[in-house]
Parts: sequence; structure tokens; C-alpha cells
Amino acid sequence: MTCSSPKSLLNTPPADKDTSLNAVKMPFVKKQKNDAYFSRFQVKYRRRREGRTDYYARKRLVTQAKNKYNAPKYRLVVRFTNKDIIVQVVYARLQGDFVLTQARSAELPRYGINHGLTNWAAAYATGLLTARRALTKLGLADKYQGVTEPDGTISLTEALDDEDAPRPFKAYLDVGLKRTSTGSRVFGALKGASDGGIFIPHSGKRFPGYDSESKALDEEVLKKYIFGGHVAEYMESLEEEDDERFKKQFSTYLADGIGSEDIEEIYTNAHAAIREDPTFKPSDKTKDWKAEGLKFKTKKLTLEERRARIASKIERFQATGGVEEDDEE
Repeated sequence: MTCSSPKSLLNTPPADKDTSLNAVKMPFVKKQKNDAYFSRFQVKYRRRREGRTDYYARKRLVTQAKNKYNAPKYRLVVRFTNKDIIVQVVYARLQGDFVLTQARSAELPRYGINHGLTNWAAAYATGLLTARRALTKLGLADKYQGVTEPDGTISLTEALDDEDAPRPFKAYLDVGLKRTSTGSRVFGALKGASDGGIFIPHSGKRFPGYDSESKALDEEVLKKYIFGGHVAEYMESLEEEDDERFKKQFSTYLADGIGSEDIEEIYTNAHAAIREDPTFKPSDKTKDWKAEGLKFKTKKLTLEERRARIASKIERFQATGGVEEDDEE
């Protein structure tokens, strides 16, 4: 048996193109998903299939170290709907999630905020209400007041100097599927809860007024958003540019006699009222909603009533000779 030298291999002329292609060609094989595949197929969690829970993020928010002796890991859950903001303090158990306390922006009219219940300033007030409500429930409201006069600075809640004093209540922000873009309302709720006295680890990189180039936060811009100054500015500019649109868009504000100069005072008074009494009070039910719902409920007919109904239809059909049905056709 002779072996060809490397030089001879280099000098060998290339094979015919068609011949080489034919050598590579293989018959088409359709992949079949057989019983073995389906017997090992694992269905994703229901809330993952519905696109409602990011389990990659949830696992890291919920998992607690074993040396914590079953101490719950709290989350500040912030969710938005078209007309409401929901902020909850939640902890996880094997049985599921348990809510320590919650607040909704629908409660803000009780504190004097009747308009713009889904904007950034409303998110701040809802977060503040949740924090004060949680600390009141845990008996820490007097010890941890938070930031009573917000000025736009980033200040985390720190432990007290007294060694015997309890540590600050700690929670982590849970944004769900919300995009964490700079200036998002999610961080308004975070800022409100942090100023309310809850220790939430965060930085100022996602607050309105942060400049990614200079790596600095404009505290005046953040303070403006806390007190609804961005809404007041928009009201003023819209009134100058398009008075008709201004009256249409801010009709509810104008009906209550609220102008751009009144907004900061409304939020300042609301923050003070929230700190004075953050406890939940159920709203008065003006209607009997059960009776309202039963109004439209179709009554189920008995056998005799159904037979009488059919008999009356037959009678009517025979009396008219089927003329009505023909006309309808």
C-alpha cells in the first residue's frame, strides 16, 4: 500500500463540482415528535404561559438564605392599571404570596388628591401611604419617620443609634414586567415608600432628572415631579398654545377650580395628611350592588312555564298562518 506525499495531495486537481455535491446530498428526513418526546415534555408554569410572571426575576426576589430561620423576604410590589396604581408589601411562603399591607391610588381622594391618579406624583403618594401603613402595622411608625420634607435627595433609611432599637423594615422593589426606564412611575412609588421610612436598596440612576452622561441627578427636577410640578408646567404650556385642548384635557381640574399654581399645595397637604392618618378606611357603599346585579339576571323558567310558552307560540303561529315568519325571512 502506497501513501501519497503531501505535495501530491496539494497538486491533485479539484473533483468535479456536480460529483462532490452528489456525494454530500442526503435524503430529506422529517423530524417526528414521537411518544418518547411527549412523555418528557414539561409544560411551563401557568402564569408563564399567560405572560404574567417573570420567574427568572421572581426566584431571585423570593429566595431567602437558610440561615435566616424562616424570616420572610419582603417585596414592594408596584403594579399599574389604566385607572389605578397598586402598591403592596408582599412576602412569599410555600403556600403562596401573602400581603402584609397595600394601598391604592383610588384612596388618594380621601387625602385631597382627586385628579391624575396614575401620574408620577400619585405613584409617590401611593408609595408613601403604603410605607406609613406598613410601619404603623408593625409599630415602627414613630421610630422611622423617613423624609418628612422631600427635597429630591437620595437618602436611604438608616438604623437608629440605639443598639436595642429595632432595625428598619427592609423590602426589595418588584416591578413585575414593567420596563425600568429612566423616569418610570415605578420609581415614583419606590421614592415614596423610601421617604415613608422603609429601607429599599436603590440608587438615583432611574429617577427623573438623572443625566447618564454626567452621571449626576438633578435634585430640583426630582422634587418637581414629587409635587406634580411637571403637570403644572404642562398645564401652563398647553393653556398658552392651545386653549381649546387645555379646557378639554383639564376639564375636571377646571370644574373643581384647580389651576397650575394650586397643584404643589395639593400634594404638600396630601403628604401631611397621609402621615397623620395612614390607616385604611373602607368607602361607604351607596348602592346595594347585589340587587343591582339581580336586576339583569334571567329568571329560569319552570317546566310548566316553558310548555305554556311553547303553546302560546304555536297558537300565535296558527292564528297568523305563519305570515310573520314569512315576512321575517
